[in-house]
Amino acid sequence: MFEYSYIKALHIIFVVNWFAGLFYMPRLFIYATEANEKPEPEKSILVKQLQLMQRKLWYIITWPSAVITLCLATWLLVRQPAFLQLSWMHIKLAFVVGLYLYHFSLQIIFSNQQKGIFNQTSTQLRIWNEVATIFLFAIVFLVVVRTNLSFMTGFIGLAILVILLMLGIKLYKLLRKE
Repeated sequence: MFEYSYIKALHIIFVVNWFAGLFYMPRLFIYATEANEKPEPEKSILVKQLQLMQRKLWYIITWPSAVITLCLATWLLVRQPAFLQLSWMHIKLAFVVGLYLYHFSLQIIFSNQQKGIFNQTSTQLRIWNEVATIFLFAIVFLVVVRTNLSFMTGFIGLAILVILLMLGIKLYKLLRKE
């Protein structure tokens, strides 16, 4: 039987892999959306290549990492059930559920784009791309800081992060127009 620290290390590795997919997939959505607005033959060449890149990232890295992360997390909690009694773990698990819901939302966008349906603008996708960053900050701070972090401090920190991310998107949009 694996030692707890080995399971934890594998869990962290697959979380990192999963986040790599969650960070890059929306970028591919953005590029495909923008490619879809180009004239032919550039449009079909770029969209076809970006759809291939999406499929490989989604099915070879992102989905397997999400499933393995969940399996390893469950194994960790089975080995240390006392964590389920701690309030920070309840909050962390709520964020993790939110992260999986975000993952499923990317699945919907992925499925649509694979069919040639582009429902969101590149700006909307840029905003949606930052959701994974918010989840990453929230989850890592909860795990590392745990009881030293008050609910209000954490909430204020997340609010500041969201504001900074939105300002960054606005700034990028302004710079792109120039």
